[in-house]
Amino acid sequence: MKNSKYLLPIITAGVLVFQSCGNSNSGKTDSTEQASQVNEQKDSVDNGVSDFMVKAAAGGMAEVELGKLAQENGVSQRVKDYGAMMVKDHTKANDELKALASAKNITLPATLDDQHQKHFEEMKKMKGADFDKHYMDMMVNDHVETINLFDDAAKNETDAEIKAFAAKTAPVLKIHLDSAKKINEAVKK
Repeated sequence: MKNSKYLLPIITAGVLVFQSCGNSNSGKTDSTEQASQVNEQKDSVDNGVSDFMVKAAAGGMAEVELGKLAQENGVSQRVKDYGAMMVKDHTKANDELKALASAKNITLPATLDDQHQKHFEEMKKMKGADFDKHYMDMMVNDHVETINLFDDAAKNETDAEIKAFAAKTAPVLKIHLDSAKKINEAVKK
C-alpha cells in the first residue's frame, strides 16, 4: 500500500504518453514528459521526488501564466487581484522549487505542458464575466488537486528538503483555495 501514492503519477504519465502518441502534433514533445523522461534516467533520485517536483512545477507555471491572463481578461477587480496573487506567490514557489531541483539534479519542465498550453490558449479567447466565472471555477478545482499533491508530499515524501518545501507551501495554497471559493461564489451571481 505504501507504493500506492506513486500509482496516480504513473497512471497520469501513461495517459499523457498515450494521448501524445495519438496526437497529430507528434513532432512537438510535451515538456513535462521530457522532464519526466530525463528524470527517469537518473537513478540517484527517488522517482517519487522527481514526479512530485515535475507536477508541482507544471502546475505552478500554469498558475503564473493564467494569473497574468486573469489580470488582462478578467472584468472583476477581485479576479484581477487574485491573478496578481497567483503570479506573485507561484513565481516565488516556482523559484524555490527550481533551486531545489537544481541542487538535486532534477530536470523540471521549462514550458507549459500540452494540456496546460491548450487550456491557456482556449482561455485567451475568453473575456469579461465569462472569463471570470471559468477562471475562478478552475482555480477552486486546481487548488483542491494541488493541495492534495502537496499535503501528500508533506506527509509521505522521503526527501527531507522536498517534504519541508511541500509543508511550507501547502498553507499558502490553502489560502488561495479559500480566496478562490469566495471569489467564485461572487462572480457566479
